[in-house]
Amino acid sequence: MLPSSIQISGEPLSGAEVRDICRGLRDNAVRLLSLRGCRLCDRDFGRICRALAGATSLAQLNLNLGVVSSPSRIKQLAEALRTNRSIQSLFLHGSPLTDAGLALLNPALALHPALVALDLGDCMLGDEAINLICGLLPPDGAKSGLKELTLSANPGITPKGWSRLAIAVAHSSQVRVLNLDYNPLGDHVAGMLAVAVASSRTLEVLDLEGTGLTNQSAQTLLDMVENYPTALRSLVLAENSISPELQQQICDLLSEGEEEEEVAGGTGNTQEWEREREPAAHQRGSSSWMCPGDASSQMVLMTSGLGDSLLAETEM
Repeated sequence: MLPSSIQISGEPLSGAEVRDICRGLRDNAVRLLSLRGCRLCDRDFGRICRALAGATSLAQLNLNLGVVSSPSRIKQLAEALRTNRSIQSLFLHGSPLTDAGLALLNPALALHPALVALDLGDCMLGDEAINLICGLLPPDGAKSGLKELTLSANPGITPKGWSRLAIAVAHSSQVRVLNLDYNPLGDHVAGMLAVAVASSRTLEVLDLEGTGLTNQSAQTLLDMVENYPTALRSLVLAENSISPELQQQICDLLSEGEEEEEVAGGTGNTQEWEREREPAAHQRGSSSWMCPGDASSQMVLMTSGLGDSLLAETEM
């Protein structure tokens, strides 16, 4: 049987559902497991963690919106991640991790051989967490690291923390998507990020929606896009105090660069990028991020092709 996806959203999990989930994981019949906002007891959470530890087919794990709700659950998840070797995308958006919780998770994250996408949005993180996250963005020429990082809505991170992240991004040989929306960054941090983007050879998507930017930031970003060749394809500036004219100028320049790349190299790379982007697709009905098709409140089983790079494209 081909691997499938299990998606349950915002529901209490019954004992029978937990048994089915564990059986599917042990049988390597699940490639995507999404328990977004689900309610379950600590014992059942531990059972699921023990099952996913040995799962070899699981590529995407979504525990958004408070499923990982205590230090004991963080420890159980960390233990599972130390053994698991298949998870490529981990979503913990809206979990009360704090810096201390991320410190418990970090050793397992840093040593995981397959992890390339991590969502830590709205996880009550601060500067100490940023120090750990920078370790997941190794310098050019070092080991592989994250390609996709979400840190939305973590207002406890200070400009000092963001400056350290900007340096890590500038020197990272891997990161392609960086979502920093709904953080109080301001123009100063945006200027540092512009330097990071100009230095990065891989960053393609930068989300700065609702980050307190003004025309001053936009002008800096416009100068960067206009005068320095970068890999950037998408820059999100909505819900900032930036004139529509400046936003349009930036958008036009980025579009011109993407069209030139397509003419030079064909459309194959763009199509590949769309597949890799899909796990991070989000909808804002609240402050949460959602995987495609994640809104269902019932368990869904879907067959996915074994050749897919990430499972989320089977959920459209």
